[in-house]
Amino acid sequence: MSARERLAAEAARRILIFDGAFGTQIQARSLEEADYAGSLGLAADQKGNNDILALTRPDVIADITRAYLQAGSDIVSTNTFSANRISQADYAAESQVEAINVASARIARGLADEFEQADGRPRFVAGAIGPTNKTLSLSPDVEDPGFREIDFDFLTEVYREQAAALVAGGADFILIETIFDTLNAKAGIMAVRRLERELGRDVPIMLSMTLTDLSGRNLSGHTVEAFWYAVRHANPATIGLNCSFGAEQLRPHVQLLSGIADTLLMAYPNAGLPNELGEYDEAPETTAALVRGWAENGRANILGGCCGSTPEHIAAIAAAVEGLAPRAIPARDTKMRLAGLEPFSIAA
Repeated sequence: MSARERLAAEAARRILIFDGAFGTQIQARSLEEADYAGSLGLAADQKGNNDILALTRPDVIADITRAYLQAGSDIVSTNTFSANRISQADYAAESQVEAINVASARIARGLADEFEQADGRPRFVAGAIGPTNKTLSLSPDVEDPGFREIDFDFLTEVYREQAAALVAGGADFILIETIFDTLNAKAGIMAVRRLERELGRDVPIMLSMTLTDLSGRNLSGHTVEAFWYAVRHANPATIGLNCSFGAEQLRPHVQLLSGIADTLLMAYPNAGLPNELGEYDEAPETTAALVRGWAENGRANILGGCCGSTPEHIAAIAAAVEGLAPRAIPARDTKMRLAGLEPFSIAA
């Protein structure tokens, strides 16, 4: 079976578990600039460039990935949220993009295979692609609303480069996550479609939107429902929500999406809302109890954690949803669904 088919088969039997945050786990290790820079000889200071650790401190990334697998993760992501040409330009590390993605995917692939061989339970690798620090829908210049720092074709090629390296390293899926701009996500979808033509095979996509306010819109203004209609043509293996808020604030938006999306739903909220110091202090048991409510109401197929989450959060979530039935995927309807910032349906 293909990775898409294997994932669907496993998700039909039980609620699957995604992993948690890498950033907070890396920060907890108090690494120095030399740890990030290694012997690469890059011109800029590398401290804070978490993605490059796949090359300079692969043991750190492996330890974090292993901890999530030990906590019960069925799907682990690559530590490549900013491993693209645009984001790596901040560190003068554009030349390392391919190597970072291949290395990070190989770390995740090797550990996923190790755990699967040990107990026979399938494990999957999601090649993580972040939104970059550029937006296609909005101008960064308030004096010039029509100005864009990059265009669609450039971003598509940036994403294609990253996706190709992730697949070469062994990723099963391309996870386009923390989508604050729907047009950026469409560039990511186009990139994967081009990669599929190059490879001559399916490269399944996972899509995960992030909300910027409690009304349920992303930065480009799309509601959750409008976002789904704007991207459902991509036939994603999963659709979902991540980051944004804690599970309590994300609940109504997960509920809405679960009722309309005719694919697996993957949700991974932050560990609550940040405190005055910007830190996340929601206890694992609290997060787990909140997402268990989603599962009990048949709203989720895959659950995990985003900012502030730890292996302890993932273990608590895995324990909380064990034995609960997975969400039933709604039948695909035949209505024409359109979306500007708001959804629009035309009856068949």
